[in-house]
Amino acid sequence: MEYEEALTKAWAQLKELSGQGNFSVKFLADEYSVDLEKKEIFSLSCNVPAKTYAAILILHYLIKKSQNLLPAQATGKWISLKELEGGEPYYSVFKKRVIDVIARKHGENPKGLFKATECLRAKKAAASDYSVVLEPFEKTAVLIEVWPGDDEFGPEANVLFDETIKDIFCTEDIVVMSEIIAHSI
Repeated sequence: MEYEEALTKAWAQLKELSGQGNFSVKFLADEYSVDLEKKEIFSLSCNVPAKTYAAILILHYLIKKSQNLLPAQATGKWISLKELEGGEPYYSVFKKRVIDVIARKHGENPKGLFKATECLRAKKAAASDYSVVLEPFEKTAVLIEVWPGDDEFGPEANVLFDETIKDIFCTEDIVVMSEIIAHSI
C-alpha cells in the first residue's frame, strides 16, 4: 500500500512539472520507456512493466531532472549512508540488505565483482583492490568495495555514494536503489 501511494504522488508530481508525455531513462543495465499519460513504465530490454519500487525510483529521478536539479557531474567525494539525512536509522537494514549481500556474493571471489558489474558499465576504481564505480542513473555514482576474507576475518564489503546523490534521492530511495544493485551483481 505504501508503494502505491508513493507511486501515485510521483506520477502526479511529474505530470505537474513536465509538459513532456514520454521519457526514456537508463537504470542500471536497462532502459525504460515512461509514458506519462498511460502511467506506464516498461523495460525496453524485457518489454515488461517495471517493478513498483523501480518505477518509483525512475519517477523520482525524472522529477529531479524535470526540475533541473541533477548535478552537472559527480564530485568524487564519497559518503556513507550514515552521512545522509536520516541515514543512521536505516544503516542496520542497509548493512543487512546491501553490504552483507555483496560480501556473501563476492567475498570468497572478489575478482567476480568485476565480471558481475560489466553489464552495468562499471569502472574499476582505485579505492581498493576490488572496487568499482557504477552509475545506476545518469549523473549518480556508487562505489562498491569488496575485501576477501582470511584466517582471522570474514569477507567484507562497503557501498559509498558520491555526495551529490543526496540532491537527487531521499535516503529511503538510496537504500532501495542499493538493494537493487546488490541483487543485480
